[in-house]
Amino acid sequence: MCGIFGVRGQADAVGLTKLGLYSLQHRGQESAGIVAVDERGDARGVRSMGLVSEMPSPQLEALHGTMAIGHTRYSTAGSSSIENAQPMLVSSRGGHISLAHNGNLTNAGELRVELEEHGSIFASSMDSEVIVHRLARSSALKPEERLADALRGVEGAYSILIVLGDTLIAARDPRGWRPLVMGRLDGAPVFGSETCALDIVGAHYERDIEAGEIFAVDADGERSIFPFEKKELKRCVFEHVYFARPDSRIFGGSVDRARRALGHRLAQECPAPGAELVFSVPDSSNSAAIGFAEESGLPYELALIRNHYVGRTFIQPTQATRDAKVRLKYNAVREVLQGKRVVMVDDSIVRGTTTRGLVQLVRAAGAAEVHMRVSSAPVTGPCYYGIDTPSRDELIAANHTLEEIRTSLGVDSLGYLSLDGMLQSVPGGPHGFCHACFSGDYPTPPPTDPDKLRYGCGC
Repeated sequence: MCGIFGVRGQADAVGLTKLGLYSLQHRGQESAGIVAVDERGDARGVRSMGLVSEMPSPQLEALHGTMAIGHTRYSTAGSSSIENAQPMLVSSRGGHISLAHNGNLTNAGELRVELEEHGSIFASSMDSEVIVHRLARSSALKPEERLADALRGVEGAYSILIVLGDTLIAARDPRGWRPLVMGRLDGAPVFGSETCALDIVGAHYERDIEAGEIFAVDADGERSIFPFEKKELKRCVFEHVYFARPDSRIFGGSVDRARRALGHRLAQECPAPGAELVFSVPDSSNSAAIGFAEESGLPYELALIRNHYVGRTFIQPTQATRDAKVRLKYNAVREVLQGKRVVMVDDSIVRGTTTRGLVQLVRAAGAAEVHMRVSSAPVTGPCYYGIDTPSRDELIAANHTLEEIRTSLGVDSLGYLSLDGMLQSVPGGPHGFCHACFSGDYPTPPPTDPDKLRYGCGC
């Protein structure tokens, strides 16, 4: 999962892009980058490891232009290195090409081998670079047609922003896995992974980039094409469950309202008789916990306090850093928990290590009973479309019964939301969503070499 942002036709395109990336920091914390095109048509970029705030100021101040794209990276367990930071920027016979990608290409390995056999030399281990090489080889005349050429035969998830010369292009795969929205700022088009990125720069939301759409804007105006065969929508339901910010609208619906609905449905399906209060694992579970409390008639309390100077635990690249972040990230409020029978609401349990550590914190603070409730279905399969669940061996629900999970976590009871309940709770549900990691129903054939996919997803 990554965050992407772009703007064309604004004097301070670089400053706006940096602001947009700040609001998308939750989507990736390994690296950040910006590429800008100045008035002479020259493209320059800055990429650095770490957060947006850690990007080198002198280099950023040297970037100028009315068009820019930016990226915050979360790799799906791939190589975390500066070579894999985005946006990519290369020179080709048709001019410069820059790309920012959110998603995962499931047939990138095969496409890469084919390109290498025809002489391509790769500079990174990202699947995204496949698109850049195919763009450079296209002989189509219009920028949007060049991108259509490059994307034909590409399988998997992609929401992308491309700079080709003086043209800015936004595109989503035909199944629409990852969100991409478009807004306006003083008439200029602005693109972002979520609407919160539009809000921070003062842009007005106009619409989503549609599944299978390629939208181009340059000096000749704006153009939209749908060059691919239409496919069944497979938007990622986990965006509503966990990844997106609650103040965003994605896939045409409010993330906060979706999570509250998930919490209401969870309370209906998995009540906790005798419980005295409800609290969330902050922050992505806050809305679901409020929904659970509203439905069950229990008070919602702040029982876990999050250190906001520590990043998101789930998207850390290694298990060791995830474990360390749990101890640094949370503390329990003893005065709320002491002697109480409590409901602890989380959005998901993937590996179980984070949850186990949190339960220990809550127990140590004096909770008499801990009833775990999860506002999504059990994660039982790997995701090949941009989430760090590459192996069934790492997934606690894929290898253990409900009772075994309950015992492992150390809770008095455990309840997951059903798959049907989850899909019926999100805007536009129950159809049109990908739920492969919950159901095993994969919209595309799994990659022939899943380990190779881990080399470096574009995000």
